[in-house]
Amino acid sequence: MIKVGIIGATGYAGNELVRLLLSHKDVEIKWFGSRSYIDQNYADIYRNLFRLVDAKCMDDNMEELAGQVDVIFTATPQGLCASLVNEDILSKTRIVDLSADFRLKDVSVYEEWYKIEHKSPQYIDEAVYGLCEINRDKVTKDTRIIANPGCYTTCSILTIYPLVKEGLIDPNSIIVDAKSGTSGAGRGAKVANLFCEVNESMKAYGVGTHRHTPEIEEQLGYAAGEDIKIIFTPHLVPMNRGILVTAYANLKKNVTYEEVRAAYDKYYADEYFIRVLDKDVCPETRWVEGSNYVDVNFKIEPRTNRIIMMGALDNLIKGAAGQAVQNMNLMFGFPENEGLKQVPMFP
Repeated sequence: MIKVGIIGATGYAGNELVRLLLSHKDVEIKWFGSRSYIDQNYADIYRNLFRLVDAKCMDDNMEELAGQVDVIFTATPQGLCASLVNEDILSKTRIVDLSADFRLKDVSVYEEWYKIEHKSPQYIDEAVYGLCEINRDKVTKDTRIIANPGCYTTCSILTIYPLVKEGLIDPNSIIVDAKSGTSGAGRGAKVANLFCEVNESMKAYGVGTHRHTPEIEEQLGYAAGEDIKIIFTPHLVPMNRGILVTAYANLKKNVTYEEVRAAYDKYYADEYFIRVLDKDVCPETRWVEGSNYVDVNFKIEPRTNRIIMMGALDNLIKGAAGQAVQNMNLMFGFPENEGLKQVPMFP
């Protein structure tokens, strides 16, 4: 049994961490950290956990927390984890960071896109990018910091990765059109996220400037073996959760359905959480909601010598909390799917 602390437990991703970890047979949650609700009953904030969690919210004192738990999840805004972590903390516990603080390996790229100074650049190289299906062998019992990938990033990379890795597409021709439910913007009160602002409407945002762009480029660049540039445009849609990615790229050669399918199967046939759908079946967010699954598929467009790649996931689970638990499982030698076998919810 390992002891877990969560900083940012009252955000959407933090609440999903609590929900998932309560069903994990090898975990005990010791610390429900929250700046906004200190000393309030956690179950008063999330009443779905009434009589399931009997604890009060605590602060974000990582120094104190580190001496009490085996792993800390930081489901916090960008910059906070980097401002708190130090060598003393890392000598006592491990960190799975759900923010972007340790995802990008070039600190100047981080500071350019996030517009903040990085407070702990000395740990960037050590941090492991925790996209389990691609970096599983790098997540070990000796890993001290996991950089949990972004939600858009996870869906985009897993949708495209096999074709970049196998050299079937021109990586510099990739265009990613992505759509997310409103929970992706967090739980904080913002006018742009009010019901009347988002209901019966869709909009693009962060056009040409979204912070997940360099993360996608960096990881797909590793797969391609070269630096790449993509176009990434996110959209906000009036639903609670879910991400749908539709990506486009130029094919390097004429390919058959069977050749492309073989590329996906090469990397994903044995993956528990990635489901490559049958021919002509398009991924839908409703079929992955509430689960750690990712559904992917593709369609060849011979008229233009392009390919259309599609993926869907739950942004709060595989795009955040579920992936964090998956990384924790790898770090501590638990079955990778422990606590994550929830069947997608419908309706």
